[in-house]
This record gives sequence, structure tokens and C-alpha cells, in this order.
Amino acid sequence: MNIATIIDMAAEALGDRRAVGELTYAQVRKAAMRIATKIGDREPPAIAAATFLPNGAHLPVALFGAAWAGVSYAPLNYRLPPTSRQELLSRIEPAVLLDESWLNTDIGDEQTDYREDPTNPAVLLFTSGTSAAPKAAVLHHASLMAYVLNTLDFASAEESEAVLLAVPPFHIAGVAAVLSSTFVGRRIVPMAQFQASQWLSLAQAEGVTHAMVVPTMLARIVSILESDPSLRPRTLRSIAYGGSRMPTPVLERALQLLPDVDFVNAYGLTETSSTVAVLGPEDHRLAMTSDDPNIRRRLDSVGRPVPGIEFMISDGEVCIRGEQVGGGYVDTASPIDKEGWLHTGDRGFIDDEGYVYIIDRADDMIIRGGENISPKEVEDALQRHPNVTGAAVVGLPDIEWGEKIAAMIVVKPESEIDIEEIRRHVQKQLGSLKTPEMIVVIDELPTNPTGKVMRRSVREILAP
Repeated sequence: MNIATIIDMAAEALGDRRAVGELTYAQVRKAAMRIATKIGDREPPAIAAATFLPNGAHLPVALFGAAWAGVSYAPLNYRLPPTSRQELLSRIEPAVLLDESWLNTDIGDEQTDYREDPTNPAVLLFTSGTSAAPKAAVLHHASLMAYVLNTLDFASAEESEAVLLAVPPFHIAGVAAVLSSTFVGRRIVPMAQFQASQWLSLAQAEGVTHAMVVPTMLARIVSILESDPSLRPRTLRSIAYGGSRMPTPVLERALQLLPDVDFVNAYGLTETSSTVAVLGPEDHRLAMTSDDPNIRRRLDSVGRPVPGIEFMISDGEVCIRGEQVGGGYVDTASPIDKEGWLHTGDRGFIDDEGYVYIIDRADDMIIRGGENISPKEVEDALQRHPNVTGAAVVGLPDIEWGEKIAAMIVVKPESEIDIEEIRRHVQKQLGSLKTPEMIVVIDELPTNPTGKVMRRSVREILAP
């Protein structure tokens, strides 16, 4: 089933409802059909429609237009330098590059039928590449439709609902937000570039009810609300978070600041066509108020699998299987085995209640004196210090211990920091073996455009 079905259904059932910006669902479908005609008329024929554009009203037009034309939609990182952009584009040729003149056109006939080409996937997304070079992940129509149909109810949103889209369009969360919002009938409020104070202002001005953020975004929003709680958008009802590991101290502060907002941990990967496990609002509230340590620790969990998804732990590695799992990568070996299991590279476990826990990336684990140490555990301990707002921890070579723990921290403005006092703060929680030997204060952690900490860059900065 072509994902263009989603805009077709929305236009038929909710045609006059606003979809994005000032465009209704009927207008988005009409624009997508025209884009499909232009793509189909191109010579030589393209197999992909690429964009280097930030969030905007063009997003659903480009996504559904490409699907209607039977080519792959490939949103690329517009923040890269020209040479890097060209390198990504060359890996998905032959491609047509959609720019604003293409997407804003009001000229041409409307292609009425979907063009089906089973050899062309629905979406090509380059993975984050936090510890390796990015790979072009292949997402098929069937996988994306499985995500939508298995987790959402059609036209279930109230007309007043609006979602603030600030995650980058070249992230799976951006693609999933367009598909899911269109399917349920929730208006999209696009934000071209995230800035915490502007996010709060835009959410208030647009009557935003729902939002999706990555952990670095939530940390900055929380920091502002701690200084001025009155800036909290009055209409905000739900915040979903994902994209990378959420520091537990940041989540706890957010839940305290926004007690009547529903928090949802939506765990997924590019390769799984978005969310495959969910920790819901009641899970968050129960964990925050429980004295039972087994329930309290669920704040560290990514929740339980969504319908149609299986999880398995194989030698400590998290493996996922189901209709949503995509088709691997372009020109790269697939991480999916012959039984359909996606080997994620994440280390984790599943408790007796079925909650999934992600400890860390397998290649991020620090081995010190023969003991495996999770960077997450040390980062959370650092961020429980009242003056520390961000932390990244890596292992560096050490002759005596194999690896030593090195940390990079961000602190509150104008706060006085005693590194030895911070080390004692961690040692009290975790013991001496897990206490960083090196702690460096930095203005901002090195992150990629989707907000994930670039551990390669952390190691390069901290290495002697």
C-alpha cells in the first residue's frame, strides 16, 4: 500500500481542515499530485526526489508527491557544507532535487493515480552517524504503513489539535510526524530551526497541543521553565520524546515542571520506520510517585513493544522484528538476519513485565579493569549535580586499567564549578571505579543536527 493513500484518505474525510500552515488536506493532496506530474515528466527518469530544505509547509507536499510519483523521498541534511551535500546526493542518483520553486508551483496537471514501482522504496534516510559514517536506510511503503496502521486511529484527532514539529525533516521522527499527523488529522506547526525560547513562544501562539522533542531540546526547554514557569504553553497536553537516550535527571525535572502534561517515550530507529516501543503517560506518573525501585526505574525504560513488533535480547544486544522493520541500507550490508531480526547494536534487557531497557550502544561501553561501565550511568550521575546541565562520557586508552573514564560537562551560566567536588558527587553515587578521572567544562556538547551527542567528537576533544 502506497503511503500516498494517507493524504488521499485525509483529503476525502477532512478536506477543509487545516493540515500545515494555511494549507488544507485537500490543498496538500492537490499540490502533491502536481509535484508527482512534474517528477513523472522528468527526463531521464528519477528514482528519488531529494530536498535540502528545513521544516516548512512543503514537507507533506514533497513526501506525498514523491510517493504519488513512485519515487523515493530523500530529505537530506541542509546544514552540511556543499561538498558533503553533493556526496549524499551522489549516493541516491538518479535523483530530482526539489527546491522551493518546484514545491510552490501552481502550474500543471494533476496526476490522479499512484505510480507503483516495487523497486523504489518510499523513503531514503541517512542515519545519524554518531559513531560511524552515515548510511542510507531504505524504508518501504509497507513498513511505514504498518507503523501508521498498527499504532494510530484514522481521523482521531480533534480539529483544535496541533503538533509542533521542530525535529529535523531528515530524521525519521520528522517523516513519521508528517505521516501520523496526516492520518489522525492533527495540524502541523513546522519550526525551521529549534531555539528553546522561540519554541515556547510558537507553541503558545499556535495553540499547540502536542510536541515531539529530542533530549537536548527538552533539556533546554526545562532550563527556561525552571527560570520562568509562566512561559509554559497553556494548551500543551502531550510531549513525546525520543531520538536518543533521555537523561533521567532531565526527565524527572520535566515531569515535575509539567505535571499535567502527558509524557511519552517513543523508542524507534530509522531502520524500524519510527516507534517500536512506548512508555506511556501512566507509566511515567506511576514511576515518579512509586517507592518501589523496580517501578521507579521504568523512567529509564523505553516501554513495551507496539502491536506487531517483537523484541529479543541476543548476547546482550537488542534485536527487533516485525512489519515495520525496513529493507536495510543502500550499498551496505543489511543488519537484518535471515529470520527477520534487526540487530540494533544497542545493549539492553527486558524485565519480567515486558519493559525494554536500552543500556548503551555496544561500541560505547567502557571496559575499565575488566568491568563494563555504561556511559549513561555516569552521565546521569553527573547531571544530578545541581549545576550540571549536560554531560557526555567516553572511554580513553589507559595503560593500567585498559580504559579511563573521561567526561565533558555543560554547567549553568555563571555557576562556580569545583571539578573535585563534582568527582566526589559522582563517587558518592557510583563508587571510585566509575568516577571520571578527567572532567572538562565546555559551553556546548558536540551534537549532530538531530541532537545526538557525537561521541567521536567527544573522544577527539578529550584525547591527549
